[in-house]
Amino acid sequence: MSEEVRPSISAGSWYPNDPEKLKQMIHEFFGNVESSSIRGRIFGLISPHAGFIYSGQTAAYAYKQLYLREFDVVVILCPMHHPGPGKYVTSGDIAYETPLGDVPVDRDLLRQLQKSVDIEEMFFDKEHAIENQLPFLQSVLSHFKILPIMVGHMDVHDVEDIVAGLTDLLNGRSALLVASTDLNHMYDYDAVKSNDERVINTLVSYDLTSIRQLFSQKEMTVCGQVPVSIVLDVAKRQGALSVHILNHTTSVDVIGSYIPGQYTVGYLSALIY
Repeated sequence: MSEEVRPSISAGSWYPNDPEKLKQMIHEFFGNVESSSIRGRIFGLISPHAGFIYSGQTAAYAYKQLYLREFDVVVILCPMHHPGPGKYVTSGDIAYETPLGDVPVDRDLLRQLQKSVDIEEMFFDKEHAIENQLPFLQSVLSHFKILPIMVGHMDVHDVEDIVAGLTDLLNGRSALLVASTDLNHMYDYDAVKSNDERVINTLVSYDLTSIRQLFSQKEMTVCGQVPVSIVLDVAKRQGALSVHILNHTTSVDVIGSYIPGQYTVGYLSALIY
């Protein structure tokens, strides 16, 4: 492994370290999902980023839609779970390591984007929310590069700089946008289910004003609301018309243990097309 390849920080904890076990896990997830009936252009996905035993099945609903499709670059936006050096942060490394191989970073596209958007670089970052998308992408796409962007702010309205920059950058390119996010996080199962239902109903409206207003409410604890705001906006400017919800669950539903006051996280996968 080259010094410039970011070592995996998820293998062995967020998902299996053994490549065969990881492949088998993802294969089983995909086996529970019907083949895609979407015939239009896919602009982007919303996918969770928790441990695979919790959110992997939900993520599989999104990624199975990519079978028989190819993209030159996958733009992955996620929230930062650790302090970063700027409003937007990217990897300074040339690739991301996973048990399924190295995923190259499109350094040329990043340099172009950095001409119009202030994006700081980090080497060997510890952010799991981008890496946790990669084994799924490696399972459905043959050749692709990624453009990883970690969002270091919480203002869903303050995104015009990066939305405009990405829209211009991706014009005419075969690109997929991925918003990496979990939904509401609370010590209240019923409140998570209720808040997540509000998110789902607003997302399918594909009304950016309504979506941003909802995400701005203090009771909303969606960790990746800014990445979602960005991805939905860029996709709409590219011509996307609809948001289709593929699957929704919670950590409590997955483990099947309903205890009052138990910490609960919502997981959603959706297609933007």
